[in-house]
Amino acid sequence: MSESKSKAAPLRVGVVLFPGFQALDVFGPMDCINVLSWSHNVTLALLSSTLEPVTTKPPTVASAIGQSVLPTHTFATAPCLDLLLIPGGIGTRGSSPAIEEVISYIRNVYPQLKYLITVCTGSGLAARAGVLDGKRATTNKMAWAEITGLAVKVDWVPHARWVTDGNVWSSSGVSAGVDVTLAWIEEVYGSDMARKISNIIEYTRHEDPSHDPFAELHGL
Repeated sequence: MSESKSKAAPLRVGVVLFPGFQALDVFGPMDCINVLSWSHNVTLALLSSTLEPVTTKPPTVASAIGQSVLPTHTFATAPCLDLLLIPGGIGTRGSSPAIEEVISYIRNVYPQLKYLITVCTGSGLAARAGVLDGKRATTNKMAWAEITGLAVKVDWVPHARWVTDGNVWSSSGVSAGVDVTLAWIEEVYGSDMARKISNIIEYTRHEDPSHDPFAELHGL
């Protein structure tokens, strides 16, 4: 998409929240989008099953601390979106009612989206929703066996910082969410914008999607 066209068109962004989401999975990509909104028309919806604050504290780690985020919409009241961001985190595990609602929402909204970005084990939620079937995708390498075992119809790529297949952008663990978001911004808004944002947030990008020392670290 050209810079002029993408700047004129509004970008409607949604972020899925659930108890135990990984903070950087959301706030790394969102800070890139925040800066994008300084010069482009962007709206943001923070989505959860209720409007109650959603904590990053993992439900299964008693000693953990966390921070809470206030949703702007429930899944039932979510606005139309162009881009949906799905974070990972310890909270993606299991089949709690909150996670089942996330999966159902992803399944229902995906056909209307222009873009889907998953970070870390967020790809597991997308996989469980069935929207990654037949697509190439990646995920957190520490949780590789667990997440890839959730969906045998996905073409899981073990050595990748991020993977693009059609309108789905999936990334490896946590900090890789910043790289995949900047890569997406470069694709949609141009390399100058991606470079400008990375400079503003003083982030040194990994621009090679196959750069993945963590795959080697975990024997993949």
